[in-house]
Amino acid sequence: MMPIILSMILILSLIFSILVVIQKRKNAGITGFKSALTSICFFLVPVTTLLAYWFNFMGLLNWSITVILLIVGGYFTKYIPVSKK
Repeated sequence: MMPIILSMILILSLIFSILVVIQKRKNAGITGFKSALTSICFFLVPVTTLLAYWFNFMGLLNWSITVILLIVGGYFTKYIPVSKK
């Protein structure tokens, strides 16, 4: 019962945080795919881990995908625009 509750909390918080990021990008007038890749990669990390947990696939491939997503997300932070404030 507890893993189901934790999975639901993760899914709901992930959806909420995606909506917040989309709204903030829209309010700031930020467009472009490269500046969104950091957020996309960082949101794919919990999705990958949750799918691996659901399908009993916690292993080297899951860790490799997670590390690659973190590296790619970190690389594309240079395309995030700097605020004028």
